[in-house]
Amino acid sequence: MIRNKIGVVAIEDKMREARLRCFGHIRRRPMDAPVRKGETIECLDHKRCRGRPRKSWKEVIRHDLKALGQVEDMAHDRKLWRAKIRVTKS
Repeated sequence: MIRNKIGVVAIEDKMREARLRCFGHIRRRPMDAPVRKGETIECLDHKRCRGRPRKSWKEVIRHDLKALGQVEDMAHDRKLWRAKIRVTKS
């Protein structure tokens, strides 16, 4: 493949890395931080459109963590977390 020849990783992997890096920042914040309070907000009076519901951010993060074989609690150790989610060219 051309990516291997020029040494570039797949865009999906870089997007996963960026999402998990953001997740790590949020996870390390204190529970009373506004960004952490946003995790528990639910819109009960919101009417959904027809068809399959859109994936939530939590579902996407859960899928990303499962793909890498990681757990959420690892995010508290910044150096370990960055080393585990880092995408390198193969």
